[in-house]
Amino acid sequence: MEFEALVQTRKSVRGFKKRPVSRATVEEIIEVAKRAPSSMNTQPWHVHVLTGAPLEEVRRRNMDEMIAGAKAKRDIVSHGEYQGVHRGRQVDIAKKLFGAMGIARDDKPMRQDWVLRGFRQFDAPVSLVLTYDRILDPGAVCHFDLGALCYGIVLAAWDRGLGSVINGQGIMRSDIVREVANIPEDQVIMTCVAMGYPDDSFAANAVRSDREANSDFVSYVGFAD
Repeated sequence: MEFEALVQTRKSVRGFKKRPVSRATVEEIIEVAKRAPSSMNTQPWHVHVLTGAPLEEVRRRNMDEMIAGAKAKRDIVSHGEYQGVHRGRQVDIAKKLFGAMGIARDDKPMRQDWVLRGFRQFDAPVSLVLTYDRILDPGAVCHFDLGALCYGIVLAAWDRGLGSVINGQGIMRSDIVREVANIPEDQVIMTCVAMGYPDDSFAANAVRSDREANSDFVSYVGFAD
């Protein structure tokens, strides 16, 4: 698929078929994605791929902890709640998703269920936990590199018929993920990518987020036109 078409059609998938994803397919995706740009070719990334019983344990324990009111315990520093224009964009996509799923504003049980779906990584059959070498902290360069790898994974997966959602909720309890996936302490858990074959009957999968006009965030300097 041409790159432009790939980017335009790709969307976050929040409902997956109960169909396994083979290790060979994941390896092929990572083989492509690892060509992502990396500062000074440092390649600070590690990918821990979970499926089956280990993934079920992570999502169960992550969800149970959050239901019980445990505080999030992520390795990376959180910005806290969004405010201003960023909060507005967050609310806009939530309205679209709840509208597609028929979840009313005052339907607290269904809204809570939606949140829990995130904590269990939307029941995807595979989760790719992305980490980087702790020795590179503090600094944003390795975060940038990991973001490039992450998007490469998402695009390579989509080109092979697999949908995904970059899912911070899935690693809200990074201590649990680290224990189950046997991730060494010298790696920082940044995020995860829930992946599987899209369920086209799941209404939220048709939702696409809005993007601001270029004129709102792009400035051109030195162009004659």
